[in-house]
Amino acid sequence: MTEDRRSGAQNGPPKPPGPSNRKTVLFIVLILVLLALPAYLFWNRLTQMSQQVSRLSQQVEQTNTQLGTVAEKSNSALVRASQAEQSALEAARQRDQAEKAKSASEQQAKQALTQAQSAQQEAAAAQAKAEQYRQEREAELAHLQQVLGQITDTRRTSMGLVMTLGSKSIRFAFDESSLRPEDKEVLSRIAGVLSTLKGYQIYVYGYTDDIGTKEYNLKLSDRRAKAVRDYLVENGLDPNIMTTKGYGKADPLVPGSSPQARAINRRVEIGLVDSTIKPLDFQNQ
Repeated sequence: MTEDRRSGAQNGPPKPPGPSNRKTVLFIVLILVLLALPAYLFWNRLTQMSQQVSRLSQQVEQTNTQLGTVAEKSNSALVRASQAEQSALEAARQRDQAEKAKSASEQQAKQALTQAQSAQQEAAAAQAKAEQYRQEREAELAHLQQVLGQITDTRRTSMGLVMTLGSKSIRFAFDESSLRPEDKEVLSRIAGVLSTLKGYQIYVYGYTDDIGTKEYNLKLSDRRAKAVRDYLVENGLDPNIMTTKGYGKADPLVPGSSPQARAINRRVEIGLVDSTIKPLDFQNQ
């Protein structure tokens, strides 16, 4: 303790700082201020830049969002444009097909009209030819009726002529089918007329009187028709154009059972029919 006191007595009270020390402090403070100010300014600028970067980032995000929306709309627009283009192409294809179909239809219509006109002309020509043929046949049948009428009873029908070889021209004895010499003379004259004709079919039908059964008379009438047919063939007629049939006691010319009526009903009829007309039984004419 003695030494401390001695030491303190020797050092004495602290001395106040001198002017040089204050300058140093002021200089240091000034240096610190000068250093702090740029740092503050730098920090403030850095903060502003950070805020700007943040705002720019938000703007970029908004822009990207808008760009995405625009891209979606653009893609949608492209899809619609592509669909519209496909629709336009399909419409154009259908239009082309419709035009081709229309052109083909018009061509077919023209061809059909031409064919119809040709058919009408052919029909008119055929009708005129048929009318000419009918007139020629009518004139020929009228002449035949006049010529054959001088030989035996001859009448017109809707399809030709029918000659009745009854008791005035051919006389069949009871239950007989043979021809007498005078019957053959009549048939020879008829064959002479018919042999010059073309385009006709000849039908020979036989009949009997009312005596006997139906079955027997059918056979007897058939024999009479064939006897006349065979003699006509012997005199030059083509057997291929001749048909025979027996009707027995059906369709008598004269009703009754007197000898005169029975003699008339024992007969043969010769039908002359145009071969272009469908033949029918003379009983239905």
